[in-house]
Amino acid sequence: MTREPAIIVALDLGSREQALELARALRPITNWVKIGLELFTSCGPGVVHEIKQLDYNIFLDLKLMDIPNTVNKTVGNCIHMGVDMITLHLLGGEKMVNAALEARRGIVSPGSPGPMLVGVTLLTSLDKTDLAWPEDRSLYSVVLDLAARANAWGLDGVVCSGQEAAGIKERAPDNFCLVTPGIRSGQDAADQKRAVTPSMAMTSGATHLVIGRPVTASSDPAGALVQVRRELSANT
Repeated sequence: MTREPAIIVALDLGSREQALELARALRPITNWVKIGLELFTSCGPGVVHEIKQLDYNIFLDLKLMDIPNTVNKTVGNCIHMGVDMITLHLLGGEKMVNAALEARRGIVSPGSPGPMLVGVTLLTSLDKTDLAWPEDRSLYSVVLDLAARANAWGLDGVVCSGQEAAGIKERAPDNFCLVTPGIRSGQDAADQKRAVTPSMAMTSGATHLVIGRPVTASSDPAGALVQVRRELSANT
């Protein structure tokens, strides 16, 4: 039986008021939200604390990529905010990833897992023509290579498109987390080159679906999210 993934609603909004209003409306339907660069730079860490008080798991998607010492300190700051998942770019390399893991080990009590640290492979808005380096391999092969490195380096999972999730799942341990953004329905994928539907992502093995505009831009966000849940339940 296919396991139904967690749904993370992306609060890619420009104001604290919009984010809190939507979070309150959706809390009966999901217990995960994503706070990304737009909301975080608009409102700062305070919005993380306020949404956490609504009993949400928070995916803080800042896609960290810097020198190891800076990432170490930043991950520490994120952990102190009480978030539940943090992203960092795998292109930052093994030393940077180790610095992030070291920060978690230094803060989280033994026996407690702390927030998940997941590696960003390649953004779902990209295809091979967008890569900034010459690449003979397929985009699929590049993503699988990055995911294998993430696993070997000790991360909890990766962010990948639904098009690569099945291949990664075949090669990764059962507890390896696959966070899939770029979730779209029908033709609504103008800004995504590797988009999939919710049921396609679930069937491919995604453990977490990140859904933004199909919910947040809807005239009825709660109804749109319920519809996504119905689609997933029909395929379990």
